[in-house]
Amino acid sequence: MVYISDLHKYVDQEVTLKGWVSNKRTGGKVVFIVLRDGSGYTQCIVELENVGEEVLEVAKRLTLEAAVSISGTVVLDERQEGGFELKASAVELIHAPTQDYPISKKAHGVDFLMNNRHLWLRSKKQWAIMRVRNRAMYAIHQFFQERGFLQMDAPLLTGNACEGTTTLFATDFYEKEAFLSQSGQLYGEAMAMAFGKIYTFGPTFRAEKSVTPRHLSEFWMIEPEMAFYDLDMDMELIEDFVKSIVNDVFKDCKEELEILERDTVLFENINQPFPRVTYMDACKIIRGEMEVNGKTSIQALEEDLAAVHAEIESCKAEIESTEAELAKGGMKKGKRNYFQSKVDRLKGRLKKLTEEDARNIPEWIEMAKNFPVGEDFGSAHEKALTRVYGIPIMVYKWPKNIKAFYMKTYDDDPEFVKGVDLLAPEGFGELVGGSERETDFEILKQGVIDHELPMEEFEWYLDLRRYGSVTHAGFGLGFERLIMWLTGVQHIRETIPFPRYYGRLFP
Repeated sequence: MVYISDLHKYVDQEVTLKGWVSNKRTGGKVVFIVLRDGSGYTQCIVELENVGEEVLEVAKRLTLEAAVSISGTVVLDERQEGGFELKASAVELIHAPTQDYPISKKAHGVDFLMNNRHLWLRSKKQWAIMRVRNRAMYAIHQFFQERGFLQMDAPLLTGNACEGTTTLFATDFYEKEAFLSQSGQLYGEAMAMAFGKIYTFGPTFRAEKSVTPRHLSEFWMIEPEMAFYDLDMDMELIEDFVKSIVNDVFKDCKEELEILERDTVLFENINQPFPRVTYMDACKIIRGEMEVNGKTSIQALEEDLAAVHAEIESCKAEIESTEAELAKGGMKKGKRNYFQSKVDRLKGRLKKLTEEDARNIPEWIEMAKNFPVGEDFGSAHEKALTRVYGIPIMVYKWPKNIKAFYMKTYDDDPEFVKGVDLLAPEGFGELVGGSERETDFEILKQGVIDHELPMEEFEWYLDLRRYGSVTHAGFGLGFERLIMWLTGVQHIRETIPFPRYYGRLFP
């Protein structure tokens, strides 16, 4: 047996592929089958003159997701999917579905697709997303391992919260209250004091009752922690890390990004230096009080809104002219299907433009203009800020009262902490949150008190400042948000095989 991903090794040779029927069309004495086997997709051509009447009939009766074995000769053809096709000599049915496959090419609602997630994963778009996820995961391990980091594991069950208990899942642990971890960071600090440079990569949990496109209840986090690092070193590592992952995915996932129709501008611009902006300057940019590259965020968003209205009119005109062609009648089935598909695609685009973009952008503009300085950024504010940059930006020096108790304050400006958020362009928002950690025992202890956290549960954490306290820093990256950004999908639920979010526990 040969895998589709290895067909380039077998040009003009006879091979056997085993997989599932992803698509099929029949034309008299020939059947075209798009076969998928998990490693890729390829077209198999089953012709009467090559296989005979009996095998051709088997091919004609195949339905979507039938499991088959197809033997034939590999032919190089760059016009075809994957650059190859298989001239079939034999087709064997392994298993015929007992019912019609429920996921078809027609549009399906979100609930239907999520209820059938176990089957939706077989679709081409989901295949591409999961392969990008796999490559990014491998790239992350490569990045840290090549730089001398030790992979460590933080516990998933904890007796204390990292930043408070309001968004934690509580559970019974032998008659004691425990929580599903929202972050491995505090344990990461302990491990960094033992091993110097470490990273954790595992599931974390947030009990927010949120159904926004950027929230999951169960997600994966990458959290490095480094002894003897300050904020500047932390930011340098964040920038190197993100650039490395993006470059690796762009190099190795060309086919997947093409399937996803991902605009590659992000990948082409990623190697520029990431701008570093203080929180106070970021507030000015959001409110339209400071220009970036000769333009304010408000002006940029207003230009976007004008472009949306222009595209709406263009879509309406194209739909009208295409429907007029269809109304004439007399055209062949293939051409009629082409025009109807075009109309459906344009109507889908028009719906997004009118129901989302044309409504959202004016709201973003108003929220940006009226942003209250001193508060954390919301999605609209992040969109306004990143709109004037074509690459990720780092916002640092945050107000102390909106950040975690363990972040180190500036000696000369104690109302601000040495924290940093990396914001992604194209409206994807925060990817990374990091900081230099507080090293002073008394200041950290007061932080626990000020945040009304149970002191007895943080004594072990305070020990890290009692015994050999040193400057150290780290960051956390939400893996699914990274995949969302890399793939360009608009909802985070598509970035993990089986998402868990508010109201969704099955399948």
